[in-house]
Amino acid sequence: MSVRHALLALLAEGPKFGLQLRQEFEERTGEVWPLNVGQVYTTLQRLERDGLVESDDAQAEGSQKGFRITSGGDRELVSWLRTPPDAKLPPRDELVIKVLVALTVPDVDVHEVVQVHRRHLVEAMQRYTRLKADAPEHDVGVGLVVDAELFRLEAVVRWLDAADTRLRRRPAPGPARTPAPPAAAPQAARPAEARR
Repeated sequence: MSVRHALLALLAEGPKFGLQLRQEFEERTGEVWPLNVGQVYTTLQRLERDGLVESDDAQAEGSQKGFRITSGGDRELVSWLRTPPDAKLPPRDELVIKVLVALTVPDVDVHEVVQVHRRHLVEAMQRYTRLKADAPEHDVGVGLVVDAELFRLEAVVRWLDAADTRLRRRPAPGPARTPAPPAAAPQAARPAEARR
């Protein structure tokens, strides 16, 4: 998620103060992604430095400082909206890494690791389903955010199920092979004995 571009989108509606931007961001995302007020102001400072927003009063600080988008900010926002995310390489997924590592750690049951994470994800899906049911019907933003998260979580659960099936089908490791002792080198006959 790009906080930078989300703030530009909110400012495209008209000038706003930092606290107002934080509040509107959280409202529109169904409070699924809380935003620290410090992060808002840090991002606004960078946007201002880059010429994408400007403030009403350069001397004012904090909640007294209003911001508006510049024409450069408008162009940046439109470009970001129309640029597909990079899908060349899969992102590093911590859960995938955990399952791969669990395969190699002695005395760790990889199936148990998979099931622990699966239960956690199903519980998260249940929480999002309740959030969606409690949200006002006209709040399209919350519905979109919750649907996106439910679909994402469902995909991860399906991957865990497929991984568990694949892991159960893999051949059992064979018995550990004990290395054979090194062959004894032939002893050379002593010269005196060899002549007799």
